[in-house]
Amino acid sequence: MTPVEGGAALVTGAGGGIGGAIVTELASRGVAVGLVGRRQAPLVRVAKTLGGSRHFVYEADLASDADVRATASSFVDRFGRLDLLVHSDGTHCTGLLEHADVHEFDRLWSTNVRSPFLLTQLLLPALRASFGQIVFINSSVGLRAPSGVGQFSATQHALRALADTLRAELNPEGIRVLSVFPGRTATERQRKIFRDEGRQYSPEKLLQPEDIATVVVDALALPRTAEVTDIQVRPMVDPLAST
Repeated sequence: MTPVEGGAALVTGAGGGIGGAIVTELASRGVAVGLVGRRQAPLVRVAKTLGGSRHFVYEADLASDADVRATASSFVDRFGRLDLLVHSDGTHCTGLLEHADVHEFDRLWSTNVRSPFLLTQLLLPALRASFGQIVFINSSVGLRAPSGVGQFSATQHALRALADTLRAELNPEGIRVLSVFPGRTATERQRKIFRDEGRQYSPEKLLQPEDIATVVVDALALPRTAEVTDIQVRPMVDPLAST
């Protein structure tokens, strides 16, 4: 039995491409999953593919402290334990910093940094009880700062710092923390980014959400003699080379 089988996981952004793929991979390995997202329909769509009655949907706006607190409390009450917390929710925008709307930056900060900070705080007692694991689905721009995505990149750099600090603080208690930095992945967000860039969207040239899910869950299943701290995954062929 691997460290993830038979446990319970909470996955945010579970109705999206990467989050949904992680949910599916976890469920296939015997994990009960709480699916969190802002819209119920995509969550239900993913949940229906899983089968069984061990999975539950939480419709929540994680930019709302009240929704974050309610989700954390409801999950622990329902499942009685938490072995894995996956932060895959987030929002994105583009534009030069010179003309960026500070209120848009506030929205990104609230969703991409503040909500995982608070949700992790609230669920730490349950994670400690199970010697659990935390995963932050970051972005390739969490490792660099290219032009045109400064606001989003700033939140991803902050998310990386949050993960690194948690790892330093929680490793001595037996909790593992993983950051994942995917390159361009075939998701609805990426479709919109290609459109905004005026590029042709060819999803077959990109990473697939299932690629990320497999890498993540395999890392989580490692024996406790090891910890994967950071994973960079990119498309095999540069999807922008001929666009």
